[in-house]
Amino acid sequence: MNKTALIEEIAKDTKMPKATCKLALDSFVKTVELNLKKGNPVVLTGFGTFTVMKRKERFGVNPATGDKMKIKAKKVPKFKAGKKLKDVVA
Repeated sequence: MNKTALIEEIAKDTKMPKATCKLALDSFVKTVELNLKKGNPVVLTGFGTFTVMKRKERFGVNPATGDKMKIKAKKVPKFKAGKKLKDVVA
C-alpha cells in the first residue's frame, strides 16, 4: 500500500475529504520526523514505538571490488511493533 492508497482508505473509513486526510497524514509524518530528529521517541500504545538507534562504525566489503571499506557511525530510525499490532498480524 502506498501513501495515496492509505489516504483513500482513511478517507473512506472516516468519511472525511481526501485533502483533509492527506493533511493529517502529512502532519503525523512531519511530527514523527521532528521528534526523532530531536532524539525523542514517539510511542503509540498498542501500535508501536518509533525511536532513533545509533549504529557504530564498522567495516564492510565493497561488492564490486571486494575491497574492505569503513562504514561511518550514524543514526537510523527504528520501529518496534506493539503487542496489539503483533497480535493482529499473527
